[in-house]
Order: sequence, then structure tokens, then C-alpha cells
Amino acid sequence: MRGTRISVRLVLLTLSLVSLLKAESPSPATPVEIRATPRAMVIGFVGGFVRHDARAHSTVQVVEHLRNAHREGVYVQSYANRDRSRAYKEIVQRLDGDNDGTLSAEEKQNARIVIFGHSWGASETVTLARQLQREGIPVLLTIQVDSVAKLGQNDSVIPANVSQAVNFYQPHGIVHGRPRIRAADPARTEILGNFRYDYKDKVVRCEGYPWFDNILVKAHTQIECDPQVWSQVESLIYSKLSTENRNTATR
Repeated sequence: MRGTRISVRLVLLTLSLVSLLKAESPSPATPVEIRATPRAMVIGFVGGFVRHDARAHSTVQVVEHLRNAHREGVYVQSYANRDRSRAYKEIVQRLDGDNDGTLSAEEKQNARIVIFGHSWGASETVTLARQLQREGIPVLLTIQVDSVAKLGQNDSVIPANVSQAVNFYQPHGIVHGRPRIRAADPARTEILGNFRYDYKDKVVRCEGYPWFDNILVKAHTQIECDPQVWSQVESLIYSKLSTENRNTATR
């Protein structure tokens, strides 16, 4: 019996030592998830109180076209103009390739961002670019269509982190776009142009818009659904994405 009790004690002692060693042994480190940074990101802001997915609006249509054309490696999304903070967080999260919660200098410089919008969305385009500038994140291109400044925002001066910027506007009606944008630093930002459109003698049919848009802010609505304007917007973005794809392929 005594020998049996000793054997039991030895077994229990051995088990205790094994448990203790396991508890004190460091667990293997969890590997850091390395995410592929998109070749480019395209952010589109709709104007007014429009939903981010309202398909009648050209910003949403351009986003859908780009998404279908660039199914891999390019992040394309439309946002309501009140959701700039969400767009900013999405950009930062996607740039954070090692998922450590902090953007390195290399991760920032790897940014390939295009931002565009109509009306208040165009104002948010410039404001988002300025917010990215404060974090040292470059922007390839900003596009403003009939830009209307929101309270407390400056949509006329393009920050120096933007490589190129372009402005489309029409001058008529109680709501009309800013006629001119300029670079905060002309040595770093190229203004591609301030292009005026006039709808006094031009008829553009805008399907799917509320009746009051077509009456109260007719010209402002017409430039939003003018296929000639948005064909240029889309071509500018396609050109920028194609250039970036070529640059990426040669690295």
C-alpha cells in the first residue's frame, strides 16, 4: 500500500511539473497578417442629400463602371458627402499593409488615390485630400464637378499633396459651381483646367431625379447627368489608373 501511495504521489508531482512548465512556456507569436495594398483607390462623393448608392447619379455610375473594369487590385467606392470620415478610415486601413495600426513612410508613399465628386461631394473631395495631406499621404488626382463649398470648407485651393486637379462647372442658377480652382503650391500641383459648361441652349435629360431638382436647380442637375462631362471624368480616372498599372508592372 505504501509503495502504491508513493507511486501515486510521483505521478501527481510529475503532472504538476509538466503543467507548470507549459504555463510558463511562452506561446508562439501570432504571425502578423500582411495584406496586399490595392494598386489604387478611387473615392467618389455624391452631392446634396443623395444616398451613396443612388444609381441615377453619375458619381455612382462611374464607380460601377470602374469597379467592373478593375475587378482586382483597385478599391472603388462611392460615399455620401457626409461620410468623409468613413472614407478616410477606409483609406488608412487599406494602406496599412502590415496591419499594425500605424502607417509607415513607405505605406504612405505607396498610396495611389483618386478622389472625385459633385456639388457638396466636390467640396468633400478637396477636404478629404487636405485631411490626407496632414498625414503625409499623397493624392494622384482630384476632380470637382460643379463644386459647392460646404460650411467651413475651402473647395477652391488644392492642397500640395495632390499631383493633378481639374474642375468642371456651370455658372447659372441659384446653385452653381465654383468657376476656378488654384493650387496651394503650383510647383507640386498641376491644375488641368477649369472647364465651363452652359445649359441655356443645351438640353440634357436627367432621368430618375426628383422633380424639384429639374426645376429649382436645373443647370446644377444637368451638369450632374451630362454624359459629355462624366465621360471626361471617367477618362481621366481610367488614364490615371492605367498609368499606375504600368508603373507598378515596371517596379
